[in-house]
Amino acid sequence: MEDFLEEEQELYEHFKFIADKGQSLIRLDKFVTSRVENATRTKVQRAIEVGSILVNDRKVKSNYQVKPADIVTIVLPNPPKNPELIAENIPIEIIYEDNDLLLVNKSAGMVVHPGFNNYTGTLINALLYHVQNLPAYSDEMRPGLVHRIDKDTSGLLLIAKTENALVYLAKQFFDHSISRVYNALVWGDLKDNEGTINANLSRDLKDRRLAAVFLDETIGKKAITHYKVLERFGFATLIECKLETGRTHQIRAHMKYLGHPLFADETYGGMQIVKQSKMPKFEQFIDNCFKIIPRQALHARTLGFIHPTSLKPIHFESALPNDFNEVLIKIRQYVIANT
Repeated sequence: MEDFLEEEQELYEHFKFIADKGQSLIRLDKFVTSRVENATRTKVQRAIEVGSILVNDRKVKSNYQVKPADIVTIVLPNPPKNPELIAENIPIEIIYEDNDLLLVNKSAGMVVHPGFNNYTGTLINALLYHVQNLPAYSDEMRPGLVHRIDKDTSGLLLIAKTENALVYLAKQFFDHSISRVYNALVWGDLKDNEGTINANLSRDLKDRRLAAVFLDETIGKKAITHYKVLERFGFATLIECKLETGRTHQIRAHMKYLGHPLFADETYGGMQIVKQSKMPKFEQFIDNCFKIIPRQALHARTLGFIHPTSLKPIHFESALPNDFNEVLIKIRQYVIANT
């Protein structure tokens, strides 16, 4: 099982080197290549160009001369060691593609990349069939992948088609400069119209498959979610969530912590029907809703980033999928009929 709270930025290797006091002057690209295993000169030079390798927190050129006490920080693609990938003819919805990248509108139920018990049938397997020459590294099981979303979450996923794009986009995720907005249907009526959840996440002490909030700032990793109410139904609320960080299960764990788990999220308590005594046949109605959307009601709606070649801002939107939209229609009709 992969590191549970691995976020998008942690799909990449992180290194920090402090040049020795006796360090003789040496080109930055040569300095890095000599210290990072499997880092080719070309790969390192591209990373330097896009600012993924910094000296004393500043962007420099490949020919910069590293001197004693310089602090070199590095973010490079991290190749996990797993079995060989297989290209599979699996239908996927590509909503945008150019020479550098593509955007996929992932359907709920599709695993993003191969892993334990999921070595076939994933989005990566499909991409290898539909897209030629995705940037990959030795033993790379996630070619082109710069971030991910849960199996049962629908929505936008960004894929790099070149090594330069992969490194450039990785840096934006690492810096949290990518704009990401999700739609979520949560249980209950939120007190405030908008708010921010700033609470560290780590493995749940009782169930290591889950994320849990820890108020002790020395435990876990920083996680920040901004939310805003879009529509209120009394027993449930439609919200949008803007991620400032991208921890695994972040929205799901944060909303549970807030006391408003995602609708139909079995893992985080979203299948427990909230009692509404004034609503007729409420439990039967909710059971029918669960049949419409048998997964957490979470959709990755927007992605905004700087294009790796044009260097211009680019923004994409994805409409709510049929199951999410259908359950909202059913809830609206039920509320109107019973108020």
